Amino acid sequence: MKNIILAIILGLTIAACPLLYFLVGPQLTDNQLRIGLVLLYIVGGSFLYCFVVGELTRNNSQMDKLWSILPIAYTWVIAGMGGMTPRLIIMAVLVTLWGIRLTFNFGRKGAYKIKFWEGEEDYRWKFLRSQKVFQARWKWMLFNFFFISLYQNLLVLLITVPALACVGSEVELNWLDFLGIGLFIGSLILELVADEQQNKFQSTKWKMLNEGKKLDELPEPYNKGFNTVGLWNHSRHPNYLGEQLVWVSFYVFSIAAGVGYFNWTAIGALLLIILFMGSSTFGEEISGSKYPEYAEYKKKVSRFIPWKGYRK
Repeated sequence: MKNIILAIILGLTIAACPLLYFLVGPQLTDNQLRIGLVLLYIVGGSFLYCFVVGELTRNNSQMDKLWSILPIAYTWVIAGMGGMTPRLIIMAVLVTLWGIRLTFNFGRKGAYKIKFWEGEEDYRWKFLRSQKVFQARWKWMLFNFFFISLYQNLLVLLITVPALACVGSEVELNWLDFLGIGLFIGSLILELVADEQQNKFQSTKWKMLNEGKKLDELPEPYNKGFNTVGLWNHSRHPNYLGEQLVWVSFYVFSIAAGVGYFNWTAIGALLLIILFMGSSTFGEEISGSKYPEYAEYKKKVSRFIPWKGYRK
């Protein structure tokens, strides 16, 4: 039922995107439209690559590999074609730092190989493919086409469009820009810490499991199977929280550029929040089926916002 509700909300939000553009604005200038067309060419090429390669190799993490790379390309294209103004350069540099972090974190999980179509596939795609609803090959192909390849490519573009809204702005750097910088860097640090804590926990756990020990033979806290230390003691998904805050803070730059406190470029951040609601729910269903104590963890610990701790 939760997934159905999220799907409905997702559909309504997508439908609202063109309405927000025409009703709220700002309307794109000729130069912004020219830049937007170049970005759509990149989206089209990425979409075709992800769908075709994903179908041929049965590795559906092609978009996962590009998720951290495409925003860097988009923001530098916007900055370059937008006149390399201070605000656009700052936004492109921040996204580059974000992309380096995410690429490194995904890469150390074995995602990138010399044969670029290979690499470790996200466990959620493997699990989802095994479900009864996707046993018919054509059903998974449609899911790959519309959600994995098309929708996610469009979403990655949309989270970067606040930069496009800043093209041509004559508003000088102001306190809102510095607020955006502070929020972005703070959110990035949150992700970095969460990544390192999760990597340390999982690496230690799997090292002991690969030595022949069973899960219930491991010492605390590894015997639970899932991370409950550090940030993960207070939030079930601190990395997701950081990711959402990164793109909310990126939207602040469009406000700083003088295009309005509420404008259509917010659609990317909104869609990302909805995506992470669904993704976290799906991931927790998998964790709950593997680890008996996860249900108790869910009761005590907030999904995103850090609150009371699980471990005393």
